[in-house]
Amino acid sequence: MMDQRFAKRLGAVTVSAAFAAALLPAAAGATEAGTADEAGTFTGSPEMLTAVERDLGLTAGAAQQRFDTEFAASQTLEQLASDLADGYAGGWVTDDQQLVVAVTDDASAEQVRAAGGEPQLVSHSEAELNSVMADLDAAPTPDADEVYGWHVEVTSNQVVVQAAPDAVAEATAWAEEAGVDAVTVEPTEEAPEPLYDVIGGDAYYPGASRCSVGFSVAPAGFVTAGHCGGVGTSTSGFNNAAQGTVQGSSFPGNDYGWVSVNSNWSTQPLVNQYNGSAVTVAGGQAAGVGSAVCRSGSTTGWHCGEITHLNQTVNYAEGTVTGLTRTTACAEPGDSGGSWLAGSQAQGVTSGGSGNCSTGGVTFFQPLQPILSAYGLSLVTS
Repeated sequence: MMDQRFAKRLGAVTVSAAFAAALLPAAAGATEAGTADEAGTFTGSPEMLTAVERDLGLTAGAAQQRFDTEFAASQTLEQLASDLADGYAGGWVTDDQQLVVAVTDDASAEQVRAAGGEPQLVSHSEAELNSVMADLDAAPTPDADEVYGWHVEVTSNQVVVQAAPDAVAEATAWAEEAGVDAVTVEPTEEAPEPLYDVIGGDAYYPGASRCSVGFSVAPAGFVTAGHCGGVGTSTSGFNNAAQGTVQGSSFPGNDYGWVSVNSNWSTQPLVNQYNGSAVTVAGGQAAGVGSAVCRSGSTTGWHCGEITHLNQTVNYAEGTVTGLTRTTACAEPGDSGGSWLAGSQAQGVTSGGSGNCSTGGVTFFQPLQPILSAYGLSLVTS
């Protein structure tokens, strides 16, 4: 989100100067990263510039110039929307960085030119298109397998309803029943689905049981305890939405596994502290004996203790597991697979233990690095 310190309103003449200045070569108007210069142009932070260069295929200079131009354009549009009222119908920046403003009358067009933009005469004002949107929003919700969504398309001055290719007729009928005009139905294969975050310590469900997410990894997925489910087990997330499939699992002997997630889930370098905040995972440096460690799990939340022993063999009823780390932190069933951290460094995933979080106990975790090595995974970090 753009820093609100720079979201100031400018008069028409000043805004025009800002937009003109932004069209100059970036080197001529570069300022401190994350600040606005006297003309009102904006220089993005280094992180934002790097991401834009990467994802939009731009050079550093082109990314800088785009930030400046589009920030100035946003200020111009804000002012014009206020000044033109019903004459305003939205605006956009073209591929060649020209500001185009849709207007409903010639007088508004002249104001757009004075502000440094290119006017385009249209039939419907922004207010009219937003009214159509409000009517569609208030209409009975259509079948999600047929109608995918609707939005204002400022470049064509209409409201577009997106629908499955074989449901155009149904989408058209739905819009007509809503009593709206200025609508077109667009067939598309882009059926949207909700996106969820993979966060360490959150619950997930391998079959009928419940375990906890360890850490996000690449390829897209997370590590967890091997005893939580065998290869091929389907998993659902904390919200019971379909999540992924167990791709690797080793138990006993070891107690590790990993789950690949579907495209609805986004892996995050975070661990849930169960207090409304999360720890950001910065790396995977292993801690030694005597170190403080904390763990996150879906049954008991966030608890801490100390590492007392490394390379522990535990003789479970199902068989022995070697190479575990022993701690004084507590855990309970359902916490299995959950995250262990020393500061911001990922340590491993919960295996088992004794006692509980009411009276205290001992808990063992499977160290992280053997899991990553076994399956060729990499830890997702900040």
